[in-house]
Amino acid sequence: MEAVARGDARTKRLVRRLRRGEIAVIVHENLDTPAADALVAIRPAAVVNGSNSLTGEYPCRGAQIVVAAGIPLLDEVGPDILSKLREGETLSLRGDTLCRGREVLARGSLLTEQGIATRLAEAVARIGDQLVSFAQNTLQYVQQEGPLAFSGGELPHLDLNLRDRHVVVVTRGEGSLRDLQAISSYIKDVRPVLVGVDGGADLLLESGFRPDLIIGDADSASDAALRCGAEIVVHAYPNGRAPGAARVAELGLPWKQLTMQGTSEDAALVLAHESGVDLIVLVGGHRTALDFLTKGRAGMSSTFLTRLRVGDKLVDAKGVSKLYQGPLGWRYLATLTAAGLACAAAVVALKPYVGDFLHIAVARFILFLGDLWRGLLG
Repeated sequence: MEAVARGDARTKRLVRRLRRGEIAVIVHENLDTPAADALVAIRPAAVVNGSNSLTGEYPCRGAQIVVAAGIPLLDEVGPDILSKLREGETLSLRGDTLCRGREVLARGSLLTEQGIATRLAEAVARIGDQLVSFAQNTLQYVQQEGPLAFSGGELPHLDLNLRDRHVVVVTRGEGSLRDLQAISSYIKDVRPVLVGVDGGADLLLESGFRPDLIIGDADSASDAALRCGAEIVVHAYPNGRAPGAARVAELGLPWKQLTMQGTSEDAALVLAHESGVDLIVLVGGHRTALDFLTKGRAGMSSTFLTRLRVGDKLVDAKGVSKLYQGPLGWRYLATLTAAGLACAAAVVALKPYVGDFLHIAVARFILFLGDLWRGLLG
């Protein structure tokens, strides 16, 4: 196999410029489902990973998604692969070897569905140990950084008024697009404030909605999303690092800053909660124990604590799609009316005297309307 190769240390940055039929070169330990879905949607010729796509610490299914889609996945070729790669050059994949012409760039392990299934089964068997580690790490986090996580930092003054409104926070997580489409009628009827967390802004645009607010590191949102007219809040960390500030400034866009511990998803939830919203609907966020584990222990404790902080207002999109039915559509009403008329016609056909009764009733109603009209005129 021979194709143009493109690489990036951040998979979500790479998918913005990767094209169908090219070789994706990444360095992504424990390839997660959203990243794998983004890669598969582009249909690269192959994926080459400098790290281990499935360490077995937890049942991360990204590698399974890529291989099941018929895309070769060459794993663990070494983290220095990006330094060897020249963007846009043509490389060839020969079995477990990545080559530039006759030069061998790297060797790795070509993953198979059977091998991945075995590793996933082993990871599932160890899930209990990971949950214990999660609990211990969360307690340690509460002791060391809990007050900072719950203080939320100084909130920016938004142009948007969120008080007493519904807010939909969209992240690019597993099943995000499907969940967003499932609550489309809720969005159209209720008209909540739409918040895109980094790449979640592009999901909103893909679904036909324009985000009102974009918050995050600005590393996975497209230029088109950032320029769509939404208010932009850059997530900064307590150490002063604000990864998205430079990019937003380069685009010449106005932005505000929110400094707080945790992920950009956490920042979006805290900002909505502290702005006095009535309800927060989360699309694509972390919900289950496995979701928290797949974040890695460095980030999952802050996310867990954020859920405790905003829990009285937080609803998952799946719950909204089940509970909110919205008004009856005109097609439904038209079908119901047609069915009623058909039943009436059948009754008239089977019972002639019913037809006579209906004719008399209609005639009397017309006479009543005539008398009423003459009374109004006279």
